[in-house]
Amino acid sequence: MSELNYEELGLKVGLEIHQQLNTSHKLFCNCSTNLEEEHKLSLERYLRPALSELGEVDVAALFEWKKGKKYVYKIPITSSCNVEADEEPPHLINDEALKIALAVAIALNSNIVDEIYVMRKIVIDGSNTTGFQRTAIVALGGILKDEGVTIQTIAVEEDAARKISEEGDQVVYSLDRLGIPLIEISTGPDIKSPEQAERVALKIGQLLRMTGKVKRGIGTIRQDLNISIKGGTKIEIKGVQKLELIPEIVKYEAMRQFNLLKIKEELKVRGLSKELILSNLIIKDLTELFKNTKSKIIKNGIEKGELVYGIRVYKFKGILGWELIPKKRRFGTEIADYVRALAGLGGLFHSDELPNYGISEEEVNKVREVLGASAEDGFIIIVGEKEKLEKALEVIRDRIALAFDGVPKETRGAQDDGTTKFLRPQPGSARMYPETDIPPRRVDEKLLEEAKKLVPESPETKMKRYIALGLSEELAKEVIRDPKLDLFEDLVNKYSPKVSPVVIATTLTNTLKYVKSKGGDISKISDNDIEELVKNVYDNRISKDSIPEILLEYTTNKNIILKDVIRKYEALSQEELEKIIDDVIKTNLDEINKRKEKAINLVMSKVMSRVKGRADGKVVLELIKTKLKNIIG
Repeated sequence: MSELNYEELGLKVGLEIHQQLNTSHKLFCNCSTNLEEEHKLSLERYLRPALSELGEVDVAALFEWKKGKKYVYKIPITSSCNVEADEEPPHLINDEALKIALAVAIALNSNIVDEIYVMRKIVIDGSNTTGFQRTAIVALGGILKDEGVTIQTIAVEEDAARKISEEGDQVVYSLDRLGIPLIEISTGPDIKSPEQAERVALKIGQLLRMTGKVKRGIGTIRQDLNISIKGGTKIEIKGVQKLELIPEIVKYEAMRQFNLLKIKEELKVRGLSKELILSNLIIKDLTELFKNTKSKIIKNGIEKGELVYGIRVYKFKGILGWELIPKKRRFGTEIADYVRALAGLGGLFHSDELPNYGISEEEVNKVREVLGASAEDGFIIIVGEKEKLEKALEVIRDRIALAFDGVPKETRGAQDDGTTKFLRPQPGSARMYPETDIPPRRVDEKLLEEAKKLVPESPETKMKRYIALGLSEELAKEVIRDPKLDLFEDLVNKYSPKVSPVVIATTLTNTLKYVKSKGGDISKISDNDIEELVKNVYDNRISKDSIPEILLEYTTNKNIILKDVIRKYEALSQEELEKIIDDVIKTNLDEINKRKEKAINLVMSKVMSRVKGRADGKVVLELIKTKLKNIIG
């Protein structure tokens, strides 16, 4: 299955890139866009769905409402106001955010709308106090030329509240992130391979960073993916934050859909139908059967007064254990995801994985006997409170029935290993309706002219400029491809020419690769860390040659802060450096007299090994040449 032919599969991938904009204030009020840890007030809400203008209730909203969650919102002082608390109407849409979005639209050859209308998108998972997210389309169409990928829409919208914790039926959010402007760029389903999906996401991300008007750091950008194969369904995958995870997610989702379709075929071969399966489901209370079990999960449940149910699934042997993604997900995992999300239970056991998990072969045989299950049948065991079990049984029935459709229409969440899990049903057309509190914004000539000033340089123009700064062609290409491109621009503007652009570029590319190859955890290195190093070079506190060793020590020691490492590598004074050189020459005088002019390399090597990055190599070399000239003539 790792050799899937994506062309034969008819793989289609579309991207939705969401990037926070670095504006002076939020999208619909004057609050700061900085995150804040101090919260002095809070409010509580229960959210519920409402009928749309079409007289329908959105299925995704209904799903969230059925969870019965209470939402607690922590209110920061400087980055939140009555608008975020939904106690005051929103202000006019932020023109600064619009200009940035329009600049990106111009760069992508999109068709800018004449008038911008704000819409409400129903969201009642607690991430917004209002029960909806405000969003506005600013442009339609466009193309990423070198990839042949079309742009469908470019929008600005408000970011969601920041989740702090979730326990039981209560979810706690901070309102500091709510309302930060986002740009959303949606591509057409034109991407045909996992690798292309990563390239397209990188190029759109680079374009956004080249405006110099977007936020940096973890959580400021996320990618959602829409993935389908021939015979499958468009699946929405939410919350991909790591660029390098995109190819894995696409590959695994294609594989998952491929195997769900194979299961559909197998059920047909077995002569099964949805009606036949559902009419032959047998459900029994197995609590007494497991009263002396060695399975910790079942035993703990029974001790808490919970029940154990068994469900026979007619002629389902091998289906529950069918691998959708080798060693990562089975069909039984799909059912378990539904049970967790919709019934609030921890999971389940199924016949294709038993005996295991403390459940003995004898217990498996007894379960088969009680359920009247033949060798061709499968079964599921589930533990929980009676009310939740009743819901879980309904969920299991529904998910088994969906196996006959192949790939159910879902919204799924990205996980760190590249797999995904069920989150909720996909929203429908009933989730959108007009915002009545905000007047439309006409896109006039003044707004467009100001937007044009923010249109980023093309990669070709950037390449020429970087080479003029002294970068080699290869290094310039690496910087342009690098996610920290905007950081490079920022640091060059602040610290060159005293700190060479080549040093800054090398630090962001080759040095980070070197540190990673030596076992350093480069995820620990923030943009602020890199700027601190460059500033220390600028201030003559450290040598540029010390940067690799400082970063290596910093990233291989969890309990150390960067300032302490920098202190250890502070540049030697002229007097200290000369003393080290004199000592090396004195110690190796015989060898120096033998080698004459060729002794420079010997002395340089020994001095640099003692200096350990605390002096500039060029300075060291010139001092050595001067001193050796006096000795060897």
